[in-house]
Amino acid sequence: MTLILGRKRGMTQFFEEDGKVVPVTIVEAGPCVVTQVRNQETDGYDAIQLGFEDIKDSRAAKPQRIHCEKAKTAPKRFLRERRLDGPAEHAVGDAITVEAFEPGQLIDVTGTSKGRGFSGTIKRHGFSRGAETHGCMNVRQPGAIGACAYPGRVFKGTRMSGHFGAERTTAKNLKLVRVDAERGLLFVRGSVPGPNGGFVQVRTAKTGMPAKG
Repeated sequence: MTLILGRKRGMTQFFEEDGKVVPVTIVEAGPCVVTQVRNQETDGYDAIQLGFEDIKDSRAAKPQRIHCEKAKTAPKRFLRERRLDGPAEHAVGDAITVEAFEPGQLIDVTGTSKGRGFSGTIKRHGFSRGAETHGCMNVRQPGAIGACAYPGRVFKGTRMSGHFGAERTTAKNLKLVRVDAERGLLFVRGSVPGPNGGFVQVRTAKTGMPAKG
């Protein structure tokens, strides 16, 4: 399974030969440096750790600087580890670019969704509002949350108002429309989680089931 780190840059659109409009999200990905390789003998599992986006030495903690020095690279802003089914094919210091992906394949994109603060039930859960006529006093309120005298409490997990967004989200089985190796860009069909400039992880699809339509 191929993994690469990057940032979401925005959305645009392509026109296919038949004139159909295809919305795409541009992801600026890589190059990512392999900062660590784990194996069964020393760690009990196989994995590789990738680093993305250089930062100044003064911005990194001493353990992080020493860790990246072993890979002969500058300290990285983002470090992510990916488990493997077998021994890693990469060595410490190797670079992973967008050339590892091909147009037409399915990918999963993970990011942090936009934070919307404290939101009501209509915005957070898609509740329907009440009528605004005949003296109705319950327009955007969630309504009753209890269960009468028994059991006399609110059940756990009841959908109510609260913090909305700013959580880890994965958009699965997105089609990769184009790969620009020169500029390090991935053109993904549809939208991906997070704001423009947000950090994302792109990997080959886990299930590989294309979306209908």
